[in-house]
Amino acid sequence: MFGIGGGELIFIIFIALMLFGTDKIPVIARNLGKGMAQLKNATNEIKSEIKKSAEANGLDTSINELTSTFTKEVESVKDSLDTNISNPIDTMKHDIEEATGPIKRQM
Repeated sequence: MFGIGGGELIFIIFIALMLFGTDKIPVIARNLGKGMAQLKNATNEIKSEIKKSAEANGLDTSINELTSTFTKEVESVKDSLDTNISNPIDTMKHDIEEATGPIKRQM
């Protein structure tokens, strides 16, 4: 949770109790909860408006096509990197095994 550990959270709660008192903490928590809910609702409304606007302008399908193309490109680059890296690594592994073979046999 935001990189805060258990001890730090207890310390923050202790400071809040010292500053505001036990009678105001529930009111503050309730107001924070309401504020977070309003923020979440506003964010969801903005997202839906952007999505509706994108669909109305035909950008929704373009974004999906771009995402699909990008995903395919990333996969092809990944595959080529795997091939280009794994061959030299396999060669080096084989060379190391050949070099250490006599040492292993002596022990």
